[in-house]
Amino acid sequence: MKQTVMTPTRYEGDPVKGSRFIVDIVSVTNESEARHTLASIGGEFPDASHHCWAWRIAQPAIERSSDDGEPSGSAGRPILAQLAGRDLVDTAAIVTRYFGGTKLGVGGLVRAYGGAVGHALDGLRLVPWIAMTELCFDHDYAHTDAIERLVHEAAGTILDRSFTMSVSLHIRLPDAAIFDFASAIADLTAGAIVLENNDC
Repeated sequence: MKQTVMTPTRYEGDPVKGSRFIVDIVSVTNESEARHTLASIGGEFPDASHHCWAWRIAQPAIERSSDDGEPSGSAGRPILAQLAGRDLVDTAAIVTRYFGGTKLGVGGLVRAYGGAVGHALDGLRLVPWIAMTELCFDHDYAHTDAIERLVHEAAGTILDRSFTMSVSLHIRLPDAAIFDFASAIADLTAGAIVLENNDC
């Protein structure tokens, strides 16, 4: 069963031969979010030796990893293996390393990176992953409160809103809730809003 993380976490275990391994695990829904998180962590630790990472995105299915200058296969792959081993999706793991002066060798790096992520995941609350769809549509100002209430009742999230002649709404809903939500919106607006083909 696919899982994801509820809240971001940072973990740092004991140094390995002087090297520090700082793990950040975050929920992401696309590669843009994952790359933004990577850049943010890189900015937080600009003097680190490496920022190795892996992420798994559910829709569309994407798996990527990077050794960021470590020997090939010694960092990104073991990080990705930890995510895949727990069937985690929409999740990114970024490991920041501060070199401690002693080389660990490829095997040592595999154990250090994979182990650090494994320990970080051990302390996390994992939840079942739910398929979601993003929708964009415009509506009259008069319907704002009612529509936002419907979004929340459907366990959805408002990602963005803008106000011009009408309200432009960008939301994310569980796939299982879309039919009922679309029906409720059509009823509320007397058919003025039809969500078919209104995906972003």
